[in-house]
Amino acid sequence: MKTLLKTLMMVAALAGAATGLAIGPASALVEIDVNKGTIEPLPVAITDFAGGALGAEISSIVQADLKRSGLFAPIDKAAFIEKIANPDQTPRFDDWKVINAQALVTGRVSKEGDGRIRAEYRLWDTFAGQQLSGEQFFANGANTRRVAHIIADAIYERLTGEKGYFDTRVVFIDESGAKNARKKRLAIMDQDGANARFLSDGRSIVMTPRFSPNRQEITYMSYESGQPRVYLLQLETGQRELVGNFPGMTFAPRFSPDGQRVIMSLMRDDGNSNIYSMDLRSRNTTRLTNSNAIDTSPSYSPDGSKIVFTSDRGGRPHIYVMGADGSGQTRISFGEGTYSTPVWSPRGDLVAFTKQSGGQFQIGVMRTDGSGERILTSGFLQEGPTWAPNGRVIMYLKETPGAGGPKLYSVDLTGRNEQQIPTPNFGSDPAWSPLLD
Repeated sequence: MKTLLKTLMMVAALAGAATGLAIGPASALVEIDVNKGTIEPLPVAITDFAGGALGAEISSIVQADLKRSGLFAPIDKAAFIEKIANPDQTPRFDDWKVINAQALVTGRVSKEGDGRIRAEYRLWDTFAGQQLSGEQFFANGANTRRVAHIIADAIYERLTGEKGYFDTRVVFIDESGAKNARKKRLAIMDQDGANARFLSDGRSIVMTPRFSPNRQEITYMSYESGQPRVYLLQLETGQRELVGNFPGMTFAPRFSPDGQRVIMSLMRDDGNSNIYSMDLRSRNTTRLTNSNAIDTSPSYSPDGSKIVFTSDRGGRPHIYVMGADGSGQTRISFGEGTYSTPVWSPRGDLVAFTKQSGGQFQIGVMRTDGSGERILTSGFLQEGPTWAPNGRVIMYLKETPGAGGPKLYSVDLTGRNEQQIPTPNFGSDPAWSPLLD
């Protein structure tokens, strides 16, 4: 998007610059196997970046991102032997090996004459004794946190071999006030809960925001006219466009991977809910299911060729998959209880879902043919999973008895790294953005 082009520019790759070493093909230091019960976090030392308070702030955000992923264990700075004053110099690797720092991050932040900041980092493999990567970025002061998230993404990718997810945002419903008079506002924040701001004023009920896959825009449902209407909101400009009036809608539409269509469930006068797609250019709708049941919560596969959805046509709500044209409708879930809110992983390999079984709400994943079902977290009330863009972390709402309202949580695919995401008030209906441009 234009915002980043104006405010942040990667200007140079520094890999190997300090040591003169030729860096070979990337090899991950962290092996990710989501089928293991646990993943041993990689010990990593993240020094305070040179540059005073601003340098320390950026390095602390990088450290928090990596730690929160569950794949890295930042070493306490009190254990550091070498104090790195000049990040251009080659570290004394023996000083870092003795405290078992398998990776080392150094950096510098400075201010340019035009008011911008320059942030640079270097990533070192202490046991191999060489630099793995290094980059520098320019940004204005308003994008300090974004620079830190981008650095964290670069480190995550170099050490794991997979894309990071830190330079992303989450749109959600902020809930405040008494339970019987709850104010619901559309809100957006960074994936770590920082920089939260409201996108609506709370005078009307808003529900189920969804991100576009390739543009910084969202759809959401609003009752400001007394009837459910779906709007398209440009996050960069604040421009809002009416998509349509859908009296029987239960969830706001989800985008197709190319951003040209949306898919939704609509309830007609016969009381049945079926799935429709809409071309955003022509506004023409196409009916995809035609059952005497409730078909709802559709979600496209990453390549746009298939759709996963929920239907109670078999007596209880279960998960089904069909072609993007409605063909080949096939049930894939067969466990006890009921299933809802399926969402296809950005990687294409899994479907996340909400399950109710044994008096508990559960967030789980299964393969796209229904095999390999795994429950990641279980509790009093939790639902509405949304995927991080790298397909390794899920965010959802969770409410505990007596809490008064829902909060947002994340969990990785091992199910071992559940964390609460801070929000201004109660929070529900999270939707994760793609990586920012």
